[in-house]
Amino acid sequence: MQHESLSAGQDAVKLKSRGGVLRVVKAAGYSLAGLRAAFVYEAAFRQLLLLATALIPLAFWLPVTGVERALMVGVVLLALMVELLNSAIEAVVDRISLELHPLSKRAKDLGSAAQMLALLLITSVWSLVLFSPA
Repeated sequence: MQHESLSAGQDAVKLKSRGGVLRVVKAAGYSLAGLRAAFVYEAAFRQLLLLATALIPLAFWLPVTGVERALMVGVVLLALMVELLNSAIEAVVDRISLELHPLSKRAKDLGSAAQMLALLLITSVWSLVLFSPA
């Protein structure tokens, strides 16, 4: 994604698209590029994607209610989203500096903690759906 250089007096709004169908098409392209980058560069994303390819079809195969199925699929997709955000945080921190800094460590640790909670949510929801008495 390339943008024109802006002089100090130019409005940053010029960097934003004007809207319409073209904006949606461009946004979809950026989203696909982000998914591609996550797949190529992020081992944790690939691992979660592998888990998702097993769990999501399983959720449709199991004899559960529609709401239970939605929860089971939703938490898996949520974990993928959290991983994308965690990877984005790590990329921005690394872009700023590879130097060890307490704030950089905190940012990366917070992203990691968010992902751990997402994985605990998967475990909790799937366990409650599969092992709760009907």
